[in-house]
Amino acid sequence: MITHTTTIRVRYADTDKMGIVYNGKYLEYFEVGRTELLRSTGLPYSELEKAGYQLPLIQAHVNYKKPALYDDLIDIKAVVTELYSAKVHIDYELTHNGSGELIATGFTEHMFINASNKKPVKPPAKYIKALEPYFNKSVNTAE
Repeated sequence: MITHTTTIRVRYADTDKMGIVYNGKYLEYFEVGRTELLRSTGLPYSELEKAGYQLPLIQAHVNYKKPALYDDLIDIKAVVTELYSAKVHIDYELTHNGSGELIATGFTEHMFINASNKKPVKPPAKYIKALEPYFNKSVNTAE
């Protein structure tokens, strides 16, 4: 399992007329968490694209718990629990930085595809190699 937490500040442009973060922005926050998680392993998404792979979104879900407001600091925790599947499932937890109050939870699912023919493929060796140490580490610490 690999976990990464990224902190962001809510921009004014992220809020709606009610002064709270617009519901659609949470998927953008998930994207920030996802891309920073990959970057933290030494494999930014741009490297996957250069290698001829894409990860289109095939499913997303958000559970809204408490509103976030302009200028709030939010921690975005992203977790990948499965490594060898062509389908990548990432869980997210958004909390207020400092207090830890839960703002939202959710997930996204993505499918590895070949960039040129858009057909599903197994996860590339580059991806496995970048994430495998984190999975082995969590297996070793559980023993």
